[in-house]
Amino acid sequence: MPEPIRILLVDDQRLMRDGLRTLLELEPDLEVVGEVSNGQDAVQIYPDLQPDVVLMDIRMPIMTGVEATERLCQDWPEANIIILTTFDDDEYIFAGLRAGAKGYLLKDVSGEELATAVRAVAGGSALLGSAVAQRVLAQFAGLAPQKPAETLPEPLSDRELEILQLIAEGLSNPEIAARLFLAEGTVKNYVSNILQKTNTRDRTQAVLKAQSLGLLTS
Repeated sequence: MPEPIRILLVDDQRLMRDGLRTLLELEPDLEVVGEVSNGQDAVQIYPDLQPDVVLMDIRMPIMTGVEATERLCQDWPEANIIILTTFDDDEYIFAGLRAGAKGYLLKDVSGEELATAVRAVAGGSALLGSAVAQRVLAQFAGLAPQKPAETLPEPLSDRELEILQLIAEGLSNPEIAARLFLAEGTVKNYVSNILQKTNTRDRTQAVLKAQSLGLLTS
């Protein structure tokens, strides 16, 4: 049996941490290995715990989630951080993504959606909740589109554009595979090609770049 995905909870509300722990540990492949109440403690405890995924709140005393995310990603580039917050304000969303977060979810997600996001990010993917994905797309909707051939050395294929559009809508690899009747491994290969062609490091960055180039519909 594979080792469970190890999770660090960072939230200043004890009740929220307790609730998240209960939800996550209903899943046999997820394990909460630590919890702290502010970003500074997260930065200090991370080297000892080396969690697979960090669930990070935004507004906390001493050090905010954005500040902690930036510090962790600078010191530990492999850190997998999901911003989990009640705030859907554009400023928070883009600050979290710029800091290096691999995902951004609102706290009204279901336990199943949260578990899926943790698995996706632990597996090397980036993931935006569907509501957040729409905000990201809206942010770039007013940019003048450019022709892909003028920017990308190798244009994306129709299938790659289709998959990138679904990523932008917040779908995970398994969900995309089911939607398009493809094997999950095939979807992963397409995603790898997309990252290579767009010269981006993760799914979120690929969506942002593609939208700025006018490759996606809002």
